[in-house]
Amino acid sequence: MPMLISNVHRPATNSPFLSVAVIPSRFGAERFPGKPLHRIAGTPMVVRVLERALQARRVSLVLVATDDERIARAVEAAGGRAVLTDPALPSGTDRVFAAVKDLDVKVVLNVQGDEPMMDPENIDRVAGFLLDHPEFPLATVALPIDDPAEIANPNNVKVVRGDDGRALYFSRSPLPYRRRPEPSLPTLKHLGLYGYRKEALARWTSLPPHPLERAEGLEQLRPLAAGMAMAVLDAASDSIGVDTEEDARRVEEILRKTERRERQRAVAEV
Repeated sequence: MPMLISNVHRPATNSPFLSVAVIPSRFGAERFPGKPLHRIAGTPMVVRVLERALQARRVSLVLVATDDERIARAVEAAGGRAVLTDPALPSGTDRVFAAVKDLDVKVVLNVQGDEPMMDPENIDRVAGFLLDHPEFPLATVALPIDDPAEIANPNNVKVVRGDDGRALYFSRSPLPYRRRPEPSLPTLKHLGLYGYRKEALARWTSLPPHPLERAEGLEQLRPLAAGMAMAVLDAASDSIGVDTEEDARRVEEILRKTERRERQRAVAEV
């Protein structure tokens, strides 16, 4: 059972939610230990993600699912809700399910804890699509990229989308392989955001890891290999996943510039 921080109360399980956003946040990331508490422009990264998720209009509740009390305390200090989950859980998706399995909820959003620039509109698009399209169990977002360095970067996951809007495959490699130029065929960058119908999330976490998942290091290949349909929606804007300290510095520079412009605009309007 998930454990709750002392003054964070689990919503009553008999109170239904249309959609709940969960931010999985693990302290011991292999490449960047302590990443959730790394300060970006003065604010812990997990709190940056929380602030974005709380701006989404189609989300009824936002929770941070973590394995570490330090992260939970930072979330509480920012006014958020935290759920302590088993450190032995193998993936962020398992952590998300642990946080919501006792809740009466239709749609669950996984807003990954290393996406401090995730646009709230992206969250709303995924939540709204699943609420409006019960025939789809899963959904995510992607957008075209054309910079060869970004396409080659294995930290940028690429997705191929079928004509029916469903994901065909995800890869860290450039995708699709271009034997011939095809200007009308974009390379789509996958953003770190998933939506699940609750029963689909339960099925996902019940499946064993798939060889494709292990080979690519991409857990979304598990439901695809099992035949679960994942809609790939057009993202409202890009997001930068923080995998390294260099990524964190890049995000910090962008956020400082954005916040500076917003302060200047506010002063001009006075």
